[in-house]
Amino acid sequence: MPTHPYHGRVSVVVPVKNEEENVEPLVREIAAALTSQAEFEIIYINDGSTDRTTQILDRLKSEFQMLRVITHRASCGQSQAVATGVKHARYEWIATLDGDGQNDPADIPALLRVLEDSAQATNLELLAGWRNKRQDTYIRKLSSKIANSVRSRFLKDNTPDTGCGLKVFARATFMELPHFDHMHRFLPALVQRNGGTVVSVPVNHRARERGASKYGIHNRLWVGIVDLFGVAWLQRRVRRPEIISAD
Repeated sequence: MPTHPYHGRVSVVVPVKNEEENVEPLVREIAAALTSQAEFEIIYINDGSTDRTTQILDRLKSEFQMLRVITHRASCGQSQAVATGVKHARYEWIATLDGDGQNDPADIPALLRVLEDSAQATNLELLAGWRNKRQDTYIRKLSSKIANSVRSRFLKDNTPDTGCGLKVFARATFMELPHFDHMHRFLPALVQRNGGTVVSVPVNHRARERGASKYGIHNRLWVGIVDLFGVAWLQRRVRRPEIISAD
């Protein structure tokens, strides 16, 4: 039996900052993609937006009863926004999406079906989206390729694309992990350090149609170097007890 069984319930967490053009189309796509789910909720983390994102989300809440909105007074960054959403989630499994519309919500049901596959490891705790056909600018693709290569060789996490915003993971596992800025880019290594199995699944990736990136590309390599050494330090010092009996 899986460590964290999937019971057909999922919380979709979407961090956004100044995405007024993408909020409504993406909410509608998520709701349409998950209509077959037994239970689901959509949690938008409004990370200090200063455009019309707040007003649009407030209007959508009256139409989509499963939509919840949590607002940060000031921007705290993507990792903290995700952490806020997971903390407030009601269900055992979390699906995350970037708020720019480049991740395809239609991929979420396919990822959830992997959880129901009896052939998977019982300690499967993270499904990582793999954008093997990225629709991005040359600079973004190059920076991610370099960052993924450096990280993979250093941490040996066997994950080709940790930067993909589309992930499905056990809420309980996430809450046990060390939290720090940019941690969302190291989730596979952190989950493996915690004893969980990570599976990468090819997913669709779409070109950004509206707006511009709010979380800059500079953190894909240079800012992440400090975090890379920090995660490696955590890996070297992990100790997981093997419990053989408990009263």
